[in-house]
Amino acid sequence: MRILVLGGDGYLGWPTALHFAAAGHDVAVVDNLLRRRYDAELGVASLVPISPLPIRVGRWRDVTGSTIDTFIGDLTDPDFITTTLRRFEPDTIIHLGEQRSAPYSMIDRAHAVHTQINNVTGTLNLLWAIAEVDESIHLIKLGTMGEYGTPDIDIEEGWLTVTHRGRTDTLPFPKQPGSFYHLSKVHDSHNIMFCCRAWGLRATDLNQGVVYGSATPQTRLDPLLATRFDYDAVFGTVLNRFIVQAAAGHPLTVYGSGGQTRGLLNITDTMACLQLAAEHPAVPGEFRVFNQFTESFTVLDLAERVARRSGAVLDHLPNPRVELEHHHYHAANTKLLDLGLRPHLLTDTVIEELLAIAVEHRERVDLDAVWPKATWRPQRLPAIYPAPPSCAAERTAVGDR
Repeated sequence: MRILVLGGDGYLGWPTALHFAAAGHDVAVVDNLLRRRYDAELGVASLVPISPLPIRVGRWRDVTGSTIDTFIGDLTDPDFITTTLRRFEPDTIIHLGEQRSAPYSMIDRAHAVHTQINNVTGTLNLLWAIAEVDESIHLIKLGTMGEYGTPDIDIEEGWLTVTHRGRTDTLPFPKQPGSFYHLSKVHDSHNIMFCCRAWGLRATDLNQGVVYGSATPQTRLDPLLATRFDYDAVFGTVLNRFIVQAAAGHPLTVYGSGGQTRGLLNITDTMACLQLAAEHPAVPGEFRVFNQFTESFTVLDLAERVARRSGAVLDHLPNPRVELEHHHYHAANTKLLDLGLRPHLLTDTVIEELLAIAVEHRERVDLDAVWPKATWRPQRLPAIYPAPPSCAAERTAVGDR
């Protein structure tokens, strides 16, 4: 296949590009390099050093002999994405090109607006480009389990059969997103679903849980091929935060009681899920939803598992988020398993491997970055951070076809 990876310089986008290139597909990546500018804005950095995109692409070519094309530009620029589709002619688009942090979207008004414009407008431009260029392209869009929230009923995979006043229909599962970021993903899902129904596009919406791990077989080939390991309070995931705190000899900061439950999966399983979705595409007019996670844990479960392997102590902090800390959480996740997913579970060995990575790069840890600064409640104080970077397109291509 010809596979275009949007957000191909990011935490998941880069190993996704390598995964499909290693499997023999023709791969190109699109990125506006905005994620790197978020680091500069926030004053943080990946725990594992990451190389600039041109060096990454060149090193992959040197190591494997395989070429990955790059297109540098912004999805909020409709001309850029339409031109890119015409030039690369993809069979499949894997859309990972969005601002992905809930805390970032809650910093202040400017960051909330930035998140929704970047994510929703970018995806709308992409949908129009697919319709104009080639409506047979299969869109694989990374959503989030956070779209559902924490309802007091079991979470189905995208759809819910409802009987009301004697009539029955299958409808989109009700969404209760927990941040402006998660709201942007809900808007994306609705826009994609509409375009499949109205225009005959075909799409797979992958509602993904929290991803952990920073290495795949391809990124392990060379240090210059490494992907991100984010641990800060804005972009770092909860398990990464606990791992880095333990490696630095710091208490593990649990928000509230720690009873919040979420679905998780290994980065290796993310690659497998994307491959399964690509190899078994939706049919024209179909909008399908897969819940992409392998296990569920409470925050306290994760903290205690890391503490047992490291000897760290726990420190409960006031929760900066507005969320239920004890709730029902049972989500279906059978569709990818039915396609052949074989999960890699969060064992003590995996935790020890993550701890080893954190210890190796311990000199790069900034513990101040781990402390929560964004709150879910509007603050009538000067903004903590400057305005977000511009979404304006960068039209200069690096290794452009």
